[in-house]
Amino acid sequence: MTARWPVRRPTEHAALRGVARSARPTPSVPALMAALVDAVDRSDREGICLAAHRVVRAAAPSEVGE
Repeated sequence: MTARWPVRRPTEHAALRGVARSARPTPSVPALMAALVDAVDRSDREGICLAAHRVVRAAAPSEVGE
C-alpha cells in the first residue's frame, strides 16, 4: 500500500469557495446580547457559550481570531 500525503479533500475546497462567495452579515451586538440573556434565563449552558463567543466576535472582529 502506498501512502499519499496530503490526502485530497474536495469537500474542503468546495466549502472554502462557498464562504468566499457569500459571507453572512453579522448580527448586531444588541440582538446577540438578547440571545445571551435568553440563554441565561433558560439555563442553557451551550447557548450561553455560543452567544458569548458571538458577542465578542461581533464587538471586535479584527482582534479576535481574524
